[in-house]
Amino acid sequence: MQGKMPGVTLIADWDPKPGFKLGAKDIERRQTYLGSLVWRNPRLEIREYDIPTPGPEEVLLEVKACGICGSDVHMAQAGKDGYIFYPGLTGFPCILGHEFSGVVVEAGKNAFDKRTNKPFKGGERVTSEEMLWCGSCRPCADGQPNHCERLNEVGFNVNGAYARYIVLPARTIWSLEPLAARYKGDDIFLAGSLVEPACVAYNAVIERGGGIRPGDRVVILGGGPVGIAACAILRRAGASKVIISEPQPERAAMALQLGATHAINPLKEDFAERVLEITEGMGADLFMEATGVPELVYPGIERVIWEGRTLNSTVVVTARAEAKMPVTGEVLQVRRARIVGAQGHSGHGNFPRVIECMADGMDLTPMITKKIPLDQVPENIIGLQTDRSNCKITYVAD
Repeated sequence: MQGKMPGVTLIADWDPKPGFKLGAKDIERRQTYLGSLVWRNPRLEIREYDIPTPGPEEVLLEVKACGICGSDVHMAQAGKDGYIFYPGLTGFPCILGHEFSGVVVEAGKNAFDKRTNKPFKGGERVTSEEMLWCGSCRPCADGQPNHCERLNEVGFNVNGAYARYIVLPARTIWSLEPLAARYKGDDIFLAGSLVEPACVAYNAVIERGGGIRPGDRVVILGGGPVGIAACAILRRAGASKVIISEPQPERAAMALQLGATHAINPLKEDFAERVLEITEGMGADLFMEATGVPELVYPGIERVIWEGRTLNSTVVVTARAEAKMPVTGEVLQVRRARIVGAQGHSGHGNFPRVIECMADGMDLTPMITKKIPLDQVPENIIGLQTDRSNCKITYVAD
């Protein structure tokens, strides 16, 4: 396929902070694993691109829906010094967008569909991982693709899905056909665009957090889409109490609609006291930190662990942040608690399991509270820096 297409592109200046040194995987003036230490003065433009052509093991997709992620917001957001907020892998200029779904347009001869174990066919409705793992480095060989040593990420350092078309390796693409019986028409693409953030939540609370037993009590700090998806997943897994801590009323209400049993406004209530009150002094078996401000929220988590009666609590750190957490080792030792990090969503059967949960009734589409055309993506990314009343704003192709 030949032709041109628009793409929402982030541009920034390569201007490393004093003391920054290129890492082994950094590329001078092009790519770094420490974005907030390097990139300055971000701005968004809609640029024109050639429609990409798939290679032998790649698939060309027509994008149908792509949600705005907090990562998009933080890459386009700068502090007073002009440096972007996002601390991770970035390479600009780059088309943003990584929570997406679409239709197969063209596939290379060696691009196989995991659903059929046959070559992809045009017209299949699909979604994709955003982490482009290599499959041959030591972490990939050990079954840890989220920590690939040659990692690229769609919409971070590889052109993403705020465009009409995108080319991806077949190994990262997952069919949405299991959702066809539940979602009619283009609704399947809305659901499909939520698979990626739901898999981030699944990877955090089930894979990295170790999952729960039915009847466990859980606390989710941060009512963004990942936090709300975690509420849905954990309630479905049998949690007796799913507590969301979120100051934005609209997001707290959405969490209650999709799985949370209780909501705490940490700006108006004492977080630790409320958790202990709701759980009748027991505390929680699992905490997920999804706020991005661990230095502010962790003291409350630690107090619940210390004063609650539950041993062996797990704290899963999910949101990206540079800040250090004020951890008291004595609390972890005496209460047999642990802190684990969770990055990404790939591997461990996360994608097919989330898709099957959706096919069985875990509907997350109410999270999409605003739909926009491509040319409105930049202004809505900027708007989300200060207005979080919408839970998920999604680009929907016309």
